[in-house]
Amino acid sequence: MARIVNKVLILSAHPAPRRSEVNRQMIRVAEWIPGVTLIDLYAEYPTFDIDVDAEQARLDDHDIVIFLHPMFWYSTPAILKEWQDLVLEYGYAYGEGGTKLHGKTFFSALSTGGAQEAYSPEGYNHFTVRQLLAPLEQTANLCGMRYLPPFVLHRARSAKELGTLRPHSHAWEDLLEALVHGRVDLDAATVGETLNPLVERLRAEV
Repeated sequence: MARIVNKVLILSAHPAPRRSEVNRQMIRVAEWIPGVTLIDLYAEYPTFDIDVDAEQARLDDHDIVIFLHPMFWYSTPAILKEWQDLVLEYGYAYGEGGTKLHGKTFFSALSTGGAQEAYSPEGYNHFTVRQLLAPLEQTANLCGMRYLPPFVLHRARSAKELGTLRPHSHAWEDLLEALVHGRVDLDAATVGETLNPLVERLRAEV
């Protein structure tokens, strides 16, 4: 078995996972990969009473942090905002003495309802997905983390019918395994609008 280089923490957030074929499939893939810890935040904290000490301990124990979520109103589901507000404390994640997250890597793996062409300056939403997630990028910057562009599946509600769900889940599996085993040049991966082209290159090299 290949050596684990990076421990990956996935914070999954979907308020109705039974209605999401995409998120259910991505969770199933992540659950069996050694080196990956998956936390369903809505299941863990149904009343939003987040255990800050436990969450900070999880962060301390992992090298790469991934938010797994659908895009809701150009951002994350509510519990991920609550998680950020409570867990990323002054003195822990930023500010004087707040160096605990320095050098760790962070990105979102997300799905959208709209088509890829809708996420561009000329498209319906006027901005790329990465541009819309600028608050997450700046949060990572403030915390001294390496920020990677998002890994995205567009038109998620039709993914099964369009035949994109299975290849996306395989690409997700390949990405997670490459991250765990240190086969991704993380500094080089910071550029670009999404991680999807990087994953395609990784798969072509195997």
